[in-house]
Amino acid sequence: MIDALAAEWYKLRTIRSTFALLGTVAAFMLLCVVWSWYVTRYWDGLPAARKATATAAPAEQPLAVALPVCAVLLGALTVTSEYAHGMVRTTLAVLPNRLALYAAKGGVAAATVLAASLTALAAGTAAGNAIVGDRPVATFQGSVPDVAVHLLWLGLTTSAITVIAFGLGAVLRSTATTLTAGMAVLFVAPGLAQLLPSPWDERIWSALPGSLSNQIAAAPGSPTDHGVLAPSAAIALLAAYAVVAFAGGALSFTRRDA
Repeated sequence: MIDALAAEWYKLRTIRSTFALLGTVAAFMLLCVVWSWYVTRYWDGLPAARKATATAAPAEQPLAVALPVCAVLLGALTVTSEYAHGMVRTTLAVLPNRLALYAAKGGVAAATVLAASLTALAAGTAAGNAIVGDRPVATFQGSVPDVAVHLLWLGLTTSAITVIAFGLGAVLRSTATTLTAGMAVLFVAPGLAQLLPSPWDERIWSALPGSLSNQIAAAPGSPTDHGVLAPSAAIALLAAYAVVAFAGGALSFTRRDA
């Protein structure tokens, strides 16, 4: 298993798409700095009475939007690119244990996304808080433990989305189809859910993968209307999505011809 993990890590860190995705994460980390600078300018220009009710998205908001997209891309490409180029047959000739190979691929992709997400989130948030300074903007003044828990769950949710996309890619074996399905779940399904009559609109929206992070641990100082699920239920649902997608992908990867 160690050899499989080392081989998959070598493949992942030597392909251009990985660097492109990590570069995108770094770009959005810099956008967190720009956003925080804009908040300071906006806040300083407000009249005193308006500051009492003004709100602003937290420093990490640009990353919170971009990370799920990067997670879907990396999770899908980790498995579908080898099918597209036929390299999966060569890989299986070297490592015939399909379950170990599948687990190594998914584990390396999820760990890479988790490490990149947490690093970028911590750096973007620290820089944003330093820029805003002692201005009483609620979303920039959370305690260190509360902010750490929020960022940790953002990173874990991003890693879980990577696993979901990876499992989906192993079933579909097509980059285009997997990316379309992933983006539909992240960006189309929430809009469609809100067209449903109440209370099903909020219930369905709350259960979608992209809505779970804020229900587990929202940004300190942000509004409280993030969904109807309790944190424990949101964690269980996130884990269920990842386990079902990973298991479905494992079944397809080990039973179907390459």
